[in-house]
Amino acid sequence: MLSPIQVRAKRHDFFFPVNYYGTENIIRAMDKAGANRLVHFTTDMVYGHTYTWPQKEDHPCAPLGEYGLSKYKTELLAAEWREKGMNISLFRPRLIIGPGRLGILAKLFKLIDMNLPVPMIGSGKNPYQFISVFDCASAAHAAFTAGVPNEVYNLGSLNPPTTRELLTKLIKHAGSRSLLVPTPGWAVKRTLDLLDLMNMPIMDPEQYLIADEMCILDVSKGERELGWVPQYRDEDMLVAAYTEYRKKLDGAEPAAVTQSKAA
Repeated sequence: MLSPIQVRAKRHDFFFPVNYYGTENIIRAMDKAGANRLVHFTTDMVYGHTYTWPQKEDHPCAPLGEYGLSKYKTELLAAEWREKGMNISLFRPRLIIGPGRLGILAKLFKLIDMNLPVPMIGSGKNPYQFISVFDCASAAHAAFTAGVPNEVYNLGSLNPPTTRELLTKLIKHAGSRSLLVPTPGWAVKRTLDLLDLMNMPIMDPEQYLIADEMCILDVSKGERELGWVPQYRDEDMLVAAYTEYRKKLDGAEPAAVTQSKAA
């Protein structure tokens, strides 16, 4: 989730007009025009807390905030329109990485550039999974080629490294002296909860409440039914995002951003 952080009272009005009502408007316009096939991206945040992992598409859905809830509501909306004869393929991606998509990563990159400690929520031993925007595009194409099945699919990288491994490689790439600082996850979460209640959020609850959980998506259904396999590695995606960030800071015209494919 790369949207600007919102205070509690404003989250519903920030997310629902675009995520839910925007989707509803598109579907109604499609129906009016006689179009009946849609590939729609929601989010893995519809799952909420992790109960079993890797998470399959039948994992319970219990969103932890307005962003995940607004996306989950679009899935229910899709179910209604499927009954009316529309074909809608749903994708639930992990955090999408690609050109122009920095969001909360910009804060991480600033700490690393300033050689400051980088706190982790928890020990950092849990895997952290991204998905490349290019892999998302190929998944959409695969769904179209397959006839836009009325199914839901997870999107995520293969074999994600631990948070500690991921950040260690980024710090080394940046030539930074930053140190990774593990923290007691429960204490950090309660502190962030308090700041959120005081309307002084520094992270969205939907981000920090699951930051130390085993949030790994099982993407095998996409391979079985669509022939889709993610091609990009988490480490390379993060380094590519940092490289783009540095180019913008240095005033260089961003070159075509590339991400190394997994072997």
